Amino acid sequence: MSNKPRCLVRGSINVDEFFHVPSIVQPGETLSSTHYERRSGGKGANQAVAVAKGGGDVTLVGAVGSDGNWVLDGLKQVGVDISSVFVTQEEPTGRAIIQLTPQEEAVRSVLFTHLLLQNEIPFASTLSALAHAHRSGATTLFNPSPIPSVEQLRIFPWSQLDWLLVNQGEALSLLRAFNSQTNESSQNSHISIDIPSSWPSRPEIRAAYLLLHRLRANTAFSPKVNLVCTLGGLGVLALLNSGEGLYVPAAKLNGPVKDTTGAGDCFTGYLVAGLMEVETDGRIESLAKDVVERILRRAIEAAGICVQRPGATESIPYRTELPAIE
Repeated sequence: MSNKPRCLVRGSINVDEFFHVPSIVQPGETLSSTHYERRSGGKGANQAVAVAKGGGDVTLVGAVGSDGNWVLDGLKQVGVDISSVFVTQEEPTGRAIIQLTPQEEAVRSVLFTHLLLQNEIPFASTLSALAHAHRSGATTLFNPSPIPSVEQLRIFPWSQLDWLLVNQGEALSLLRAFNSQTNESSQNSHISIDIPSSWPSRPEIRAAYLLLHRLRANTAFSPKVNLVCTLGGLGVLALLNSGEGLYVPAAKLNGPVKDTTGAGDCFTGYLVAGLMEVETDGRIESLAKDVVERILRRAIEAAGICVQRPGATESIPYRTELPAIE
């Protein structure tokens, strides 16, 4: 494997169609749209763009229909390697059916140091890519969105994962799935934590931090996984595999929020790009707290710019647009 960090994103590539209407259409109602837009999307594509704009080398493995060539052109323009994207003539872009097995050969043929996965492709493909990355010694990251089924969460090989990126609702779904499997809901409900005095004394932050600790303590999970939990306008929490906790507040916005569609993917891609910078000589089992804090701060700043712009991939800022992070 090359020492130069390269992220492989195994995920979805979609065409998002936007119909501007005066109100949400109700069942049986017909409305005329006032405007139509077509944009590139899909969590895999969005996060690959964020990695590239964040300064990382990234290869995207996915599938598009022949109607998606313009999407690939846009990905290539921002620096995403699309040489492993499978183009099918049988189905249009954005349908799950076009996520075909030939892409698993692409995963095995690309040299990469970091693997980023979501949950918009068949679960079996995710597990296959993760197993290969784990065997090759790559740093593995999973953003389980949309949240997998309870059964999928139970059988997921958490010991093969290095970083888990969730929002609070997804973290709660994980804990519920684990507890229904292990009957540990009463066993770890006694866990108590102390919130650092430097953190805001908000009940929402305390509840989310306790949730992460309960996940970490559950025997169905893996203690080596670094947990990152986004809290929307409150910022981000992290519970590192060293046992240390981190809180980083949300970015201060310079204007109104226009579109939150790609904010989570922007944050995720920038976090991966930050990890790639510090893991230049191979995977680091346990990163220093201050290093992770700088990475999270940069990812939060990028997401803050993202929400002030319309669109998904188009709204993700380049690294040069971010304020300096000390």
